[in-house]
Amino acid sequence: MRIAIVGGTGDQGMGLARRWGRSGFDVIIGSRVEERAKATAAELTSAISGGRFDGKANGEAAAGAEIVVVTVPFAAQVATMRELKPRLNPGSLLVDVTVPLETAVDGKPTRLLGVWAGSAAEQCAELAPPGIEVISAFHSVSASMLSDLSHNVECDVLVCGDRKEAKERLRPLVEAIPGCRYVDAGQLANSRTVEALTALLIGVNIRYKTHSGLRITGV
Repeated sequence: MRIAIVGGTGDQGMGLARRWGRSGFDVIIGSRVEERAKATAAELTSAISGGRFDGKANGEAAAGAEIVVVTVPFAAQVATMRELKPRLNPGSLLVDVTVPLETAVDGKPTRLLGVWAGSAAEQCAELAPPGIEVISAFHSVSASMLSDLSHNVECDVLVCGDRKEAKERLRPLVEAIPGCRYVDAGQLANSRTVEALTALLIGVNIRYKTHSGLRITGV
């Protein structure tokens, strides 16, 4: 399985790349600037023993993967999806990690912007081509926790999507991250709630100077 991480030079993307590369997956780092992607891939290859990383421009990265994970800021989501749309292969799974934080308009990181589609994930689905299934995940997982390979992440990953089979395709990637647990959070529209929880967690992190996550009890 090859995984493309679009926006893979950012903190969240690099954190996921570190974890998956360490677990033996082939990871393609995507960036608007191919040279930046290649530099990041080289950095990760040096840092993670046995990791297999490649760096490409976003469109080319998406074209070479079965699972495409979009980790760009909300302000870049529409432009990124327009770039990816003609390059995605039929049957690919698109995983949206975007959160519509107010930082996109120089606002607070603890508040969300309104999205006409209902959520960033639903907007991603509207922008995706036919034949591409869109799910959302990893919103509540701290980039700092992902990057620190000396510790388990200890966080549930809430996965939203309209088809159980599509969500289950992501399960191996969730369970490859030590401490993470896959939780089916229902239909894609539930991303509205999960994205809002991200803003809440950012507020908790600021107040308590920590890197908090979520655990669902009783499951």
